[in-house]
Amino acid sequence: MSSPSLNRRLRGLAVSAGLVALAVYAWGLLHLAGAVLEAEDGGAGSAPLLPCRGNAQAVHVSDYSVGFLPLSFDCELTGGGSYSAGAIPGYVNPVALGAALAAAACAIAAAYTTELRLRAEAREGGAR
Repeated sequence: MSSPSLNRRLRGLAVSAGLVALAVYAWGLLHLAGAVLEAEDGGAGSAPLLPCRGNAQAVHVSDYSVGFLPLSFDCELTGGGSYSAGAIPGYVNPVALGAALAAAACAIAAAYTTELRLRAEAREGGAR
């Protein structure tokens, strides 16, 4: 396989992995937005917060907090502390991180192969 072909493949893999990371992160953001909308929905039956139900500590929930890196929706307790509501699917953060790292590695490898090819061409041109 020639170096320009390898370079194209690495760049293509970098773009593909970056798109996967972006898509999975956006999917997690949709889940996070849904949980926030449920938590902000006032009215009858809104205490404890809807996303925080299903846990024995739900009666002690006073508020919630969100995180964007990694994506998280946490239920804050009155006496301090918090717990994850599980609103974000468990695969979202690891897959987004793995795909982003793969995209970065492929982009770096593509740049490295380009550098090696340019140096080899310069050596061949200088030897003539």
